[in-house]
Amino acid sequence: MLLQVLLSGLAIGAVYGLMAMAFAIVFYVTRVINFATGQLLMVSIMITAALSRAGLPDIVSVVVGVLASTVAGVLIYLLAVRPVLRFDRFSFAWLVSTLGVAIVLQSLAAIIWGPTSRGFPALLNRDNLHIGGAGISVQELLTIIVAIVVLVGFELVRRRTLFGKLGQAISADPEMASAIGARVTGFAIAAFAIGGLLAGVAGILVGPITFSNPYLGDTYGIFGFIALMIGGIERPAAAMGGGLVLGILSVGANTFIGSQASDWFPFVVVVAVLLIAPNGLFASGDSVRTLWAAIAHRNDRAGAKA
Repeated sequence: MLLQVLLSGLAIGAVYGLMAMAFAIVFYVTRVINFATGQLLMVSIMITAALSRAGLPDIVSVVVGVLASTVAGVLIYLLAVRPVLRFDRFSFAWLVSTLGVAIVLQSLAAIIWGPTSRGFPALLNRDNLHIGGAGISVQELLTIIVAIVVLVGFELVRRRTLFGKLGQAISADPEMASAIGARVTGFAIAAFAIGGLLAGVAGILVGPITFSNPYLGDTYGIFGFIALMIGGIERPAAAMGGGLVLGILSVGANTFIGSQASDWFPFVVVVAVLLIAPNGLFASGDSVRTLWAAIAHRNDRAGAKA
């Protein structure tokens, strides 16, 4: 029983972790939280499902779906974030604009494909692999493997490449990085593109075990943000850890408390974590204080500008 909870929890936790990393990478570079991240997952799912129903090969449908979420991530920055930051780069207008984009994307999806749930193509066989008496599907195993590859790949890029080091410099002090010639806008576009890519991949991985629905982004967006706060907002790797913890605890709550526990139990977990360890479980910095520090920093700069 416990092994089954662990395996199932890691599988869904990997999806939460990818969503949390999508949030974290954007925040890491731009100090902006893209509240339309959940809708990027939805875009990937809906487009993939629609193209598959239209008769395109599944692999083509998947590639187009993920590309669509990636492009949508870039467009969110160019159309909803960058303009308001250029008008006043110390404001928090991006909070309203990204929430607005989330509502627009959700509404458009409901208009185009209808508000009802539809099936998602079964990309892999549904046979279970058995490990110590517990079962895990090939799809779930793939989800865990992809999460590990994404995490390791991101950390290697961040630590060992010039691109990663410049990203860290921009994260620490964008004004100074810009003064020494770093293309801050280019890195911001890249961050939003990577966030859209990760959300799209998360959608492809969770789609076969759920359904396509225009309102699916709300659920995974919220759970991804909760995972971010559990793991820690300062490091994308910590965000992935938060997702895995959230997944295991959610499946455990469903198993030992009741089938509806996963709807409310994550909120109990995040409150408990933030009360006991405000820095998150895996972060070197303070997650909540980091958010407030970013707010204070913007307000201080805005006051100086005035």
